[in-house]
Amino acid sequence: MHRGMAITTTDAGPGTRAVRRRIEPGTLSICTKCDERVKFIAREQGQQVIANIYVDGRWDRVEHFHDACYLELAKPYGEPKEDLARIARGRAAAAAPA
Repeated sequence: MHRGMAITTTDAGPGTRAVRRRIEPGTLSICTKCDERVKFIAREQGQQVIANIYVDGRWDRVEHFHDACYLELAKPYGEPKEDLARIARGRAAAAAPA
């Protein structure tokens, strides 16, 4: 496990949630499961899962996963939500006049 942390389950606390995002260039995150870098690869539409972890009702940490690693762990923080705000910003930027 990354940095000696044990992966908990969806019982991590109220507010704990996961979101699926595209891997952006320059990402420097380390996957909690495999301890490998979550990295951008040109010509691939790589996905990552980012989980905000709350303990006793307070934000504690963020955990990053390769999408496949998160699935292998049976989605420990629940079904990841799609990052709708980021998708909407991308669509708005694409529709803006140049």
